Amino acid sequence: MGGKSDNCRLDGKVVVVTGAGQGIGRATALALAQAGAAVVVNDMDKDAAHAVAHSIRADGGQAVAVMAAIGTDGAAETCVSAAADHFGRLDGLFANAGVLRDSVLWKTEDDAFDLVIATHLRGTFQCARAAVRQFRAQGGGGSLIYAASPAGQSGNFGQGAYAAAKAGIVGMMRSHALELARDKVTVNAIIPTALTRMTATIPALAPHVAALERGEPLPDNLRARHGIGTAQDIAPLVVFLASDRARGITGQCIGIGGDRLSLWTHPAELRIATQSGGWTTEALTAQWPDFSDGAIQPLGVPLAFD
Repeated sequence: MGGKSDNCRLDGKVVVVTGAGQGIGRATALALAQAGAAVVVNDMDKDAAHAVAHSIRADGGQAVAVMAAIGTDGAAETCVSAAADHFGRLDGLFANAGVLRDSVLWKTEDDAFDLVIATHLRGTFQCARAAVRQFRAQGGGGSLIYAASPAGQSGNFGQGAYAAAKAGIVGMMRSHALELARDKVTVNAIIPTALTRMTATIPALAPHVAALERGEPLPDNLRARHGIGTAQDIAPLVVFLASDRARGITGQCIGIGGDRLSLWTHPAELRIATQSGGWTTEALTAQWPDFSDGAIQPLGVPLAFD
């Protein structure tokens, strides 16, 4: 699973993985353990968390399960305390827990919007805060890895709340990377693209999720062109970022999925024009066609994955 290389061994390290009962979280928890880390396996599903922890221990690794709903008060602190109480320290945290409540703007209810924001954005903030307090108490150092999404980078139809949360996580990551540099804490966001139960709710991906569950191989085009694979394809990047080999990497958005690895740009001014004395509506209107020609940015995650 990519964590076995001697270059990325995690022996002696302790890592919290939220939302680790299934999907990307589960695959990552197993890979971290195979690389030598002790893992705090968090999930709101008690049975799922315990099953993953049991699997790690049965394979000779170290793990403890923590049932907590990320985004609710005290959940992050419970996960971090479990690391300190059971393994004596904390070295990394993968903020992966998430939910989907997809709907178009005019059909989105407040409670659905609030749940998505609370789980993804508030939950990542709370987990990062709790982890950093532990890192600082230990004398500094550590790795924070946030789960972002293509939806947060490009938008996606029917995913306004999810896109807002994931975009917020990326912005927060950049600020945290600056704030924590003196403490030698690295902070990065990964942009995973994988077929999971969560992506099964996306109509264009649902047939591929079903095929994967039947044990059928994924089309090469899906893996190479679109960079969409399995949850196991995501885990090696998290193992790498949690390792000492990645100590110099911080403040980055890194995409992975299927056969593809990518490095995303930071937002930056693409084109600049100046107008002495400032812009009037008339001047802006006249300038806009030439100013924007060839520079309008694409929008949205692809809706077809053939």
